[in-house]
Amino acid sequence: MNGTASRTLYATAADPECGPPGTRLLTAIRSEIEAASMRQEPDAHGKTGTAGAAERPEPDARGEARTATAAGCESPAGRAKAEATATAEREEPDARAETEAAAAVERQESDGRGETRTAATAEREEPDASGETGTAGAAERPVPDGRTEARTAAAVEREEPDASGGTGATATAAPVVRAGAVVASGPGREGSAVLVAGVSAWSRLAAERFRALLGGCGSDGSRDALVRRAALECAPLALVAGAWLQGLSSPAGAEDPALLRLLARYAEDVGVGRPAAGRGSAYLALLRALEVAEYASSAPGLAHDRRIPDDAFALPARLLTMSRAPEEFHDELLGADACLRAVGLLPPLALVREARPGAEWGRIDLTATGEHAGDVVQDRFAAGFRWVFGALRDWVDGLYERLDDARDPAHDMAELLRLRAREAAVYHHDFALEGRPLADWLAQSRTDPGPLLGALARSRLVRPGRSAASPLVNGLVGERGAMFRVFAPEELTVIRRWIDSLPADHATGGAPTRARRPGPTPELPAWRSPGDEQGREPKDLREAYRLLGTRTDTPALSDWAARYARDWLDRARRSVDGGAYRLPDTWPDEGLRPWLSEQHERHAEEFTAGQDAPLPSREVLVESTVQLAPLTMIDGAWLHGFTDYALAAAEPGFALFETYWDELGNGEPGLNHPRIYRELLAEMGAEPPPGGSAEFAAWPRFAEESFALPVFWLAVGRFPRTLQPEILGLNLAMELSGVGGSYRRARLALRRHGFSTRFVDIHNTIDNVAGGHAAWACDAVDSHLAALPGGRSGAREAAWARVRSGFRSLSLDPGRAGSPARRLVRRWRRTAHA
Repeated sequence: MNGTASRTLYATAADPECGPPGTRLLTAIRSEIEAASMRQEPDAHGKTGTAGAAERPEPDARGEARTATAAGCESPAGRAKAEATATAEREEPDARAETEAAAAVERQESDGRGETRTAATAEREEPDASGETGTAGAAERPVPDGRTEARTAAAVEREEPDASGGTGATATAAPVVRAGAVVASGPGREGSAVLVAGVSAWSRLAAERFRALLGGCGSDGSRDALVRRAALECAPLALVAGAWLQGLSSPAGAEDPALLRLLARYAEDVGVGRPAAGRGSAYLALLRALEVAEYASSAPGLAHDRRIPDDAFALPARLLTMSRAPEEFHDELLGADACLRAVGLLPPLALVREARPGAEWGRIDLTATGEHAGDVVQDRFAAGFRWVFGALRDWVDGLYERLDDARDPAHDMAELLRLRAREAAVYHHDFALEGRPLADWLAQSRTDPGPLLGALARSRLVRPGRSAASPLVNGLVGERGAMFRVFAPEELTVIRRWIDSLPADHATGGAPTRARRPGPTPELPAWRSPGDEQGREPKDLREAYRLLGTRTDTPALSDWAARYARDWLDRARRSVDGGAYRLPDTWPDEGLRPWLSEQHERHAEEFTAGQDAPLPSREVLVESTVQLAPLTMIDGAWLHGFTDYALAAAEPGFALFETYWDELGNGEPGLNHPRIYRELLAEMGAEPPPGGSAEFAAWPRFAEESFALPVFWLAVGRFPRTLQPEILGLNLAMELSGVGGSYRRARLALRRHGFSTRFVDIHNTIDNVAGGHAAWACDAVDSHLAALPGGRSGAREAAWARVRSGFRSLSLDPGRAGSPARRLVRRWRRTAHA
């Protein structure tokens, strides 16, 4: 796809309500993954080479294989040294004994169930050929090289010295290739441990090369410029670190231990329960500290930062798109996640960490231990792993070259001219430079700024080596100058650094020695294209429940969900003052906490007053518990939209995500509310099919009306931004509904008939009004309203009216005669009794 499309796709896919990606787009991404997993080419010796074109062996003058990476990444000053190093690496075999790749696989120990542990969790290493024991880190486990032989990453790092006796950045280029070659040997044969080990080793070695770049910078400001450039180019991926997991959990999978483990990992990524505590937030803080965060407050905003090359958006844009179709790419996303966590800290950030050690690197670093969660199709897992590694490696190699080039001050100056040439060309037709209008020079600079740099260096605007005396950055940009405020302070720094670097013989200086830019990435279709499948609407509430409980989406389903939610909320708005409980007419100046305490006391008084009322019979209790199952088995579903990466760590979304996470037991099956409810049903002799299945939705013991409110929850939860005020009100009504009163009465009924009270007990405690879900719900509403303008704008009053409608929506019946819910109930009854 072209660069603009990459940015557009990135911005679109990062929107929580972007809608379903089109079938043509998904097919194109699938084709890229499949092609990457099968991309094998023989090297000069007839062996299978690596998957990345940038690292495929190229024959040198003697017919031996030399990698394109080693050939292309040396700085001009070190090219001769690199050639000597590459020759030494070709001629000197590793002194350590090398082990067959099969031995690395066999070294994966099996547990009592015959399962294979991953390299990341293994803690015991066998002695190496010298009798020493390796470390437990995955990065030092056996890694197959290009000859399908395995050597430890520690051995790879202990490279032979180069011609000068050192092991500089160029000396590690070929070892980086060997460390990464494990992921390119074809689909499906290695265990995930070997894949993880290979990528971990590659990441460590690549990081060393980037650190060496920083060490080679002088005191002319190039060090700071290099750090800022590296941080910016890593931003598209680092700002959404972990976001590719955002769609892998769903209300339909609320009982699934594998999905709960995935959600636990994702919860750590977003910093569950703490605002602005996610990995992306930590990276945003780093960009702000570096003063390059002008566009980075959101992922869609970052797409407008033209300082970032287009290729930096290609991989994260695809990952975000796949996260919007998780059932299509489930296994590939797990493979991608395993690869990125094996990488840990993106290698280019090693030089940023060197310069800024005080940043939150523990949050920015994605390194994780443990196996991937869930059962996967191994070939598809490996394909996702290899595809991400190949794309990441190609991007890292390109960034290394650009950073290497950027150490030349002329490179940054050329980039500045290229970025500013278009608008500048409008204003400079009358200024001649070497007999040619400056506007013509600038038009040429949009693609080739080198000639203009040379002309500027030779002009009267520049005093080579003396920026303080150069009119270009003094009088012209002063308060009375013709170019006042045309350049930002950091741009003036770039210009001054370039001038100071110019030699006295300016006739031969000015232009960069090298200026490499990333090429275009493969084209992809638009988010939605003509001819994409539209899907169909659900035929009844049961089918709507099943479809909306998953992350599956189509335009037809999305439109249906929006209409269903809007109809329900419209009825709630018209009857907002009805019902036994309602919110105040206006938002209280002191917030909702005092009102919450009053409601809690009211619940307690009603419970006390009704203690003598007869409890329901066993039959009535069992039947009501069964009919509540479609609702309770998706506990928290109205909040599932707040699992979106853009909302889960933001205000007020962080509290809503934590509430949802609590409903699912924080990753602990024993605390999972749907599982606890299923245990209660089993005590009552009711055993519905697995939640989320077609069989569950079709279970004949459920009444059709029992799906009306659950479908509303699922529908409204798909629009966490559009319907945020209504969801906040619904959440408050739900969390307050049983505390202090109905939960206590339900407990009496359950105990009377000999059933477990655990489900109501856990809700009565975690929903408490002091510091539980009910309190969080009030705080979320207050936070939302406090951020809106008050006074004559009417924004706060309008939002409060919507919150009240959401609060009322919990207590509605399935609807009037013409409502969608009521029509679907009647349709089902006619079909069932035909």
